[in-house]
Amino acid sequence: MNVPRLVIAAPSSGSGKTTVATGLMAAFAERGLAVSPHKAGPDYIDPGYHALATGRPGRNLDAFMCGPELVGPLFAHGSAGCDLAVVEGVMGLYDGAAGRGELASTAQVAKLLRAPVVLVVDASSQSRSVAALVHGFASFDPRVRLGGVILNKVGSDRHEVMLREALEEAGMPVLGVLRRAPQVATPSRHLGLVPVAERRADAVAAVAALAEQVRAGCDLEALLALARTAPPLDCAVWSPREALAGVAEGSGSAAPSGSPAGLAASPAPVGPAGPRPVVAVAGGPAFTFSYAEHAELLTAAGAEVVAFDPLRDEALPDGTSGLVIGGGFPEVYAPELSANEPLRAAVAAFAAAGGPVAAECAGLLYLAGSLDGKPMCGVLDADARMSERLTLGYREAVAVADSSLAANGTRLRGHEFHRTVIEPGAGTTPAWGFTHPERRVEGFVRGGVHASYLHTHWAARPSVAARFTAAARAAAESGAVGGARDGG
Repeated sequence: MNVPRLVIAAPSSGSGKTTVATGLMAAFAERGLAVSPHKAGPDYIDPGYHALATGRPGRNLDAFMCGPELVGPLFAHGSAGCDLAVVEGVMGLYDGAAGRGELASTAQVAKLLRAPVVLVVDASSQSRSVAALVHGFASFDPRVRLGGVILNKVGSDRHEVMLREALEEAGMPVLGVLRRAPQVATPSRHLGLVPVAERRADAVAAVAALAEQVRAGCDLEALLALARTAPPLDCAVWSPREALAGVAEGSGSAAPSGSPAGLAASPAPVGPAGPRPVVAVAGGPAFTFSYAEHAELLTAAGAEVVAFDPLRDEALPDGTSGLVIGGGFPEVYAPELSANEPLRAAVAAFAAAGGPVAAECAGLLYLAGSLDGKPMCGVLDADARMSERLTLGYREAVAVADSSLAANGTRLRGHEFHRTVIEPGAGTTPAWGFTHPERRVEGFVRGGVHASYLHTHWAARPSVAARFTAAARAAAESGAVGGARDGG
């Protein structure tokens, strides 16, 4: 495949990557280009703004959770048929998983994609020194191709002249200059930007303002020309059907030996023919964290994926036989979630009947007895509350019990990202045993429920989707919960 592509990076967080990446996506989309948006790392929030800017799902490229071998195939899957792909980096260009060298860094993603890098530099407190800074980033790893710089927070015409002269001496093209200006209204709180789903009208206006800011300050033609210098990418195109081919429904095994995780040699029918189990996936403002590939894998495994909003819907979708409650901000909406007593009762009854439930982070809190003193679903004998401490980082985990999500012994990588605590932190049967960076058990397995703080990316272990769909189908066929719909 040969999709023109750019990686937008920076020397450090806070330099303006999101402003530039989102603005570029929107500006090119306004010109009629089909733009594929991507985000390096595990972040869920920025891809929501990317999706708003492009009209396509924002997709993550995480070399830690999915492995370096899946970065290219997942990129190819997301960007198929597009005119341009823009990848927003994570942290500083060379920052990755702690203690793992370049793993999961923007630089590694850029090399795996053979993509030119545009460095966004906060120039607010420097002039000629910008050349030394950029030279250091350009020379640190010769395999990273730094194609140009966008200067952010430039104070005046004179300041711009000094910066341009310094970079000209260093032989580095300046592809854009953004002046100091009041920040576009993208409010933040304890875990970063407020997600699009919570402020859609304002988010639309913010993305439009970012597009105007970037269009006025950047050389779009030069940036597009740079993107077109990316050479063809020689890799398989990830497909949810091919990822599931050869994975026995209900298994917790990894991909066949000799194949990269998540890939199979050839497509094959997935899941038994016949009625499809209905898997309800929580959404709405309180549950905004999800990777697009999860729903794609569930669908390929034979499920019918139906969204519902725990803030507004008083019942689970008709025929629900599997329930996925991902991440988000239930702590912000605890009173409203608690007030929806009919749905809380429905979730509790579903879990009590043995229905399969996969709950990550926000889902874990929703299943607890209470959250900040507000009654939740009461599925777990645990209570949650906000904390001053941020828990953040990559984790390596192994399933310590059979569950609807994973077989005992299944290994995968994930990440934690929360400012809440739940007590106790693990049930009588925990969900995971963490092996890195510290050893501890975490989460809850109870009946069909698998609940944990750990965020995972199912493309790295497609057997998770197959196993969960099998559990939903079995629950439907037993008559214990829900039902199934024709048309497998």
